[in-house]
Amino acid sequence: MDRSNGEFVEGIVCKASDIPENGMQVVNLDSEENKILVVKQNGQICAMGTKCSHYGAPLVNGALGNGRVRCPWHGACFNIKTGDIEDFPGLDSVPTYQVEVTPSGDVKVKARKSDLTAQKRLKQMAKRDPNNNNTFVIVGSGAAGLVCAETLRQEGFSGKVVLVTAEKYLPYDRVKLSKFLDSTADKIQLRPAAFYKEHGIETMTECPATGLDTEAKKLKLSNGDHLSYSSIFIATGSIPRRPDLPGVNLANIFTLRSLDDAHSINNALSTDSEVVVYGSSFIGMEAAAYCNGKVKKVTVVGRSAVPFAESLGQDLGGRIGKLFTDKGVVLKMNTTIKCFKGDGEVSSIELSDGSTMAANVVILGLGSTFATDFLKESPVKLTPKGTVPVNKFLETNCPGVYAGGDIAEAPVFSMGDKQQQIGHWGLAHYHGRIAALNMMSHSTPLKSVPFFWTMLFGTSFRYAGYGAGYTDIVSGGDLEALKYVCYYCKDDKVIAVATVGTDPIAAQFAELLNCGGSLSKMRVSKEPLDWYKR
Repeated sequence: MDRSNGEFVEGIVCKASDIPENGMQVVNLDSEENKILVVKQNGQICAMGTKCSHYGAPLVNGALGNGRVRCPWHGACFNIKTGDIEDFPGLDSVPTYQVEVTPSGDVKVKARKSDLTAQKRLKQMAKRDPNNNNTFVIVGSGAAGLVCAETLRQEGFSGKVVLVTAEKYLPYDRVKLSKFLDSTADKIQLRPAAFYKEHGIETMTECPATGLDTEAKKLKLSNGDHLSYSSIFIATGSIPRRPDLPGVNLANIFTLRSLDDAHSINNALSTDSEVVVYGSSFIGMEAAAYCNGKVKKVTVVGRSAVPFAESLGQDLGGRIGKLFTDKGVVLKMNTTIKCFKGDGEVSSIELSDGSTMAANVVILGLGSTFATDFLKESPVKLTPKGTVPVNKFLETNCPGVYAGGDIAEAPVFSMGDKQQQIGHWGLAHYHGRIAALNMMSHSTPLKSVPFFWTMLFGTSFRYAGYGAGYTDIVSGGDLEALKYVCYYCKDDKVIAVATVGTDPIAAQFAELLNCGGSLSKMRVSKEPLDWYKR
């Protein structure tokens, strides 16, 4: 019998025997509108919200790991007992509900009505205590910086938290920029301004760091101030690369990193625009997809034979190329731009073979350098390319100085803790959490499995693992129909997977690696679409 007493709803949702071990099932609590996810693991039944707090993916279609469920779309993970978010992207946790198994085997669930409606929740945050003189400074307002600030409060830190950024905007969903160049700050902000004030997180915008004195524990700022810290987390991100080519500084040649960059590009577009995108990886191809249909012509110029050749391989990269050409995008592959031409504004480009083409808007998607110049005169160690080596606790060679996000050369758990620089949105979130825990002396090592995604013309592509150095690709499914999977293998071991239309394979693979498992080339050769079902 279902019962409602105003604030709560409770009722019998199923028999305990209806849910197999390591099984997940969506059931109705008191109506079709009030659905919950029931999970059984180690003989215990848990009940939680049905949707990922990030973009609302159905968790029942995800991967059940050791005490947590991973979202099938973007890889966020939630503890099945507490609902707490444990891996990312996203900021909020999901609700969990009271479960009782009766002597007759009925599963009775009691849920707060507001939790059923919201399908997400903010973890409790500590209040700022003016008597706590400890100051944690966070440099950078990307995902890593914001999650670090929130985690500090969620884990009970009551001292001063200061978020310093060169941006004029508070943290926003940066990955949307290349997909939606018309994004506005209010639509993609990760938290409203009132959130920071409510939780005692001080913000300093348009204030780039210019130096770091690790002995005095002071951060130097562009406005001349020196900000003292007890511990500091540096997550300043990357800077788009501009090639050293003739004419590269002509007007209407853009890079894309910030919200202002997106606005500048979008404002330059018109129905008469002939857009050239230089670079055939994620930023470039997403921007090309956005521009297509809004302008006269879109051309992608790339060095490789097909888009995404280095990361995804020839077959999947070639199919993505066909997806673009079918939509009218022109691909100029196996070539480079020799120079940009124009009188004040770009009007054409010359390719390496000497041919020219009209171009009155150019978008550069040629990779990045790292925003770490302000550390060059500090004792913090930098690699020759400008990244910051850190240990498995994200601490640099200087005690109390942590680094994460794009700039970090950090151990990757799924690669045996080999250090890598990986610029993924979800991983940046995770770095923020791990840094916060260790700043508070809650010794917590990284346990990361890279996971990223893109959406092109409404089709989602997912990638899990780290495929650099792969020697073979095993594939399965229907490539033409975009229901396909590629396994990137090194020797007899799968080190990464890319999928389209075959969820939840990427999530299952990521969770397998997170649990310390591995996947053999032989197994995926025999069961490319079904290996995880056993």
